[in-house]
Amino acid sequence: MPTVLESIVAGAREDLAVRQAAVSLDQLKERAARQPSAQEVVTRLRRSESVTMIAEIKRQGIAKGDPALSHDPARFAADCQDGGATMISIITERRRFAGSLADLAAIRAAVDIPVLHKDFITTTYQLWEARACGADAVLLIVAAMDQLALESLVERSHSLGMTAIVEAHTADEVKRALDAGALVISVNARDLKTPKVDRTIFRDLAPLIPDRVVRLADSGVRGPHDVMEYARAGADAVLVGRALLAGGDPKRAIKDLVAAGQHPSLWAVRPACRS
Repeated sequence: MPTVLESIVAGAREDLAVRQAAVSLDQLKERAARQPSAQEVVTRLRRSESVTMIAEIKRQGIAKGDPALSHDPARFAADCQDGGATMISIITERRRFAGSLADLAAIRAAVDIPVLHKDFITTTYQLWEARACGADAVLLIVAAMDQLALESLVERSHSLGMTAIVEAHTADEVKRALDAGALVISVNARDLKTPKVDRTIFRDLAPLIPDRVVRLADSGVRGPHDVMEYARAGADAVLVGRALLAGGDPKRAIKDLVAAGQHPSLWAVRPACRS
């Protein structure tokens, strides 16, 4: 029986085939050429005085009980920007997350901060889709592809001006991400194959990521306490979705998380976390 990740990737490829039949690569390249240059991401995510926040937007979650988006995605993104988010992440996968590239384009138009396109990307065509919609960064999941494909997509993302944020869940996947030239490694507490959440994964894997690479803690954030725990474990940035969706005020929620990432108590312990 296929894993959850394998099922999602298979569905994403079927949907991709439909889009490729409708829109040629040349058309995507023309649309991408009309976009402003992608914003720089790496230095924005890594600040000496705070842990930065990426606010994630998804219309529905992957696991039973995950909260669903009750706002318009563009308005939700604008509220998160106003609350102090450094970056917006939008999941565009259709079958499990009910997302779309239209959501990506709408969010790009609604905010001034960088936008991360999250989907189950396995082809260069999808990178052009992201850039044509104004994405500044794309997510590449190590477990979703072989090493040659990963290295090729990281290089191509960077050549298009976007930052490849490479997702890992194991020590071997961290090594593969580094070998592929990742500038940002997202350690996902959620195992996409199951999909269970284990917040200790970041603590275990962060020491394997060198200082030159941004350490992003992804998933499992229930509130400010979890942000501080990730910061103490060495996170430069934290991606949060559930905690923003669970309440009715994403602007207030992100403000509280940003404040946690700036707490003075963190800076006495964080230097020891850097390898």
